[in-house]
Amino acid sequence: MSEKPFFIGYAAVPTALRFVMGLVSALLIGGAAVLGYAIGHAQDDPGDGAFRFDYGRQTVTGVIELTPLPVMHVIEGSEQIAAGDTLMLSGAGKNGALPRAAALDGQMAQASGVLLQRGEIDMLQLRGGRNGLQAAAGDGTTPAPVDLGHWKLAGEICDGKCLAGAMRPGRGISHRACANLCIQGGIPPVFVSTQPVEGEEFLMITGPGFSPLPEAIYDAVALYISAEGQLSRHGDLLVWALEPDTIEVLP
Repeated sequence: MSEKPFFIGYAAVPTALRFVMGLVSALLIGGAAVLGYAIGHAQDDPGDGAFRFDYGRQTVTGVIELTPLPVMHVIEGSEQIAAGDTLMLSGAGKNGALPRAAALDGQMAQASGVLLQRGEIDMLQLRGGRNGLQAAAGDGTTPAPVDLGHWKLAGEICDGKCLAGAMRPGRGISHRACANLCIQGGIPPVFVSTQPVEGEEFLMITGPGFSPLPEAIYDAVALYISAEGQLSRHGDLLVWALEPDTIEVLP
């Protein structure tokens, strides 16, 4: 009979095989760790966007503008939000703020909630109830939009809330279904341009003529595309009226 060591599951591991089995196990565990690190390292940096719970609740006063989704031109700011800022507004979860803001278009209002922030993107997630958004006393006017002409841009359509930090990463094909649900729920959509536009990388987008975003655009969300549209500045926020028939998926 052969004297070579032989492993049997119900018996003790032969001494001669213990080293080999330990080495193989160590290599498998180490290889899995290296592979996991390599895959993670190869992914795009999700950026520093986040819910800024560390700032605490933010309460500001300003003028509501429907573009057609609501934004606030801040007149009285807070410690973290300066007067003159233009905030995109959202509700909790995948809900927009339009139902609460529609009656306040062009009027002074007080908004309260948690700030989401990434680069020049500022979005306020309104707290629930009347204290989240309500009419306020005082005078204020909506800044006149500045027409910046017709632009052709390349980049990606995202939902502004996840991109600003509600999800990490908040862009890319893996995030497509989530982004579409957010946009359909009324979260302001944002275009991430491959090149700076008037010094900014992020633009809020609408449909043609600054109308609500048409469903035809949903198929282009989270893809690398080029498109054309009219650009304007609303306060310190760029708004791009994207034309769906000009969308081209790029390689």
